[in-house]
Amino acid sequence: MKNTEKAYWDIINKCKEIFSNKMKDYGSAWRILRKESLTDQIYIKAQRIRSIQQQKTQKINEGQYEEFIGIINYAVMALIQIEKGVVDAPDLDQKNAITLYEAQVNIIFELMLNKNHDYGEAWRNMRVSSLTDLILQKILRIKQIENNEGKVIVSEGIDANYHDIVNYAVFAMIHLDGEKV
Repeated sequence: MKNTEKAYWDIINKCKEIFSNKMKDYGSAWRILRKESLTDQIYIKAQRIRSIQQQKTQKINEGQYEEFIGIINYAVMALIQIEKGVVDAPDLDQKNAITLYEAQVNIIFELMLNKNHDYGEAWRNMRVSSLTDLILQKILRIKQIENNEGKVIVSEGIDANYHDIVNYAVFAMIHLDGEKV
């Protein structure tokens, strides 16, 4: 489990660094995105990963790893949007955005620890392609919940699905890191 925790935070810190650098480049322009737009951005990235996995070739230089980073960062942005609401103009400075980012990933990390305990790190025996499919499934669930105006009868809400998406993406990246060695 200690290996998982270290690998998890190594991945999250890479993602946070990219998020932070994009905040320097673009500010918090993403704050104007509606949750549905963020869901669609995650869908595009997951669909591209699946395409790369199936076709075994790609024409754009960024690979699966970079797309998983995008999935994580867009999911965290979506969770921030759920918490803070959508705005008409950028309203967060670098420091506040990073604080909100860190708060979300801490919640997601705690969920990972709890699920990892209960499931016995079963994700370690999963394929990256299966994790990709699970991310796509969660996105389709979110889209359905969004189409139902956020209402669910017995299912987890949108935020729980974003949490799982982040964890699946981190697990996939841990696997991909292992393949690089």
